[in-house]
Amino acid sequence: MKKITTLALTTLASTLLLATGCSTNNGNQETAVQSVSITEQSTANEKVGYSLGYMMAEGNKEAVGDLNLDTFEQGFRDGYEGNESALTQEQMQEVLIAYQQEQEEKFVQDMQAQAVENQAEGEAFLAANAQKPGVQVTDSGLQYKVITPGTGQSPTATDVVEVNYEGKLIDGTVFDSSYERGQPVEFPLNQVIAGWTEGLQLMKEGAKYEFYIPADIAYGEAGNAGIEPNSTLIFTVELLDVK
Repeated sequence: MKKITTLALTTLASTLLLATGCSTNNGNQETAVQSVSITEQSTANEKVGYSLGYMMAEGNKEAVGDLNLDTFEQGFRDGYEGNESALTQEQMQEVLIAYQQEQEEKFVQDMQAQAVENQAEGEAFLAANAQKPGVQVTDSGLQYKVITPGTGQSPTATDVVEVNYEGKLIDGTVFDSSYERGQPVEFPLNQVIAGWTEGLQLMKEGAKYEFYIPADIAYGEAGNAGIEPNSTLIFTVELLDVK
């Protein structure tokens, strides 16, 4: 799911308004599309034009996923060639603002629907997972499984810990991994999601656990980068050191 951002749409709007705002009202309405094949042997002028067009489109395609390329090209040509614009500056601003509001409302509705679906899927996963051998459940709903017990000290909520970890969604998608980066991480235990703060205090240095974290003690309805709202998360964690 791609979020339309004010910045991205404003960037596109500024591009469009810049292109159409240079009108000289000379009445020249010739906007015929010329088919041009771009290769390494094309002229520098052709390659500059293609490069600018490609980068503009690539940088804004997620802001306006249903862009009408025909009317975009007409507007761009009219603005660049100084033709009389079909809409006034005020009309263009109004239509772009209205489009942005419509897309933001749609995004909120989509996120709410996704949150409901993820919540139901997470609850079903946790209910089944709780019945598996070795899985334990705390009062908060946190589930964990001991892979390696560990023999060192356990951290408190205010300690700094050093860990290796992998985070997955319940469909198996890995969204974060210190193993992939090839380096463990350190952080204060009271500055992470509640499921981690609680879960790591159950561990001893040298331990390796698997945690199954309900959304309400993970990232909740807000979600996070690569994590949809109300997602249940699975973490494999090795507690290397308590600072």
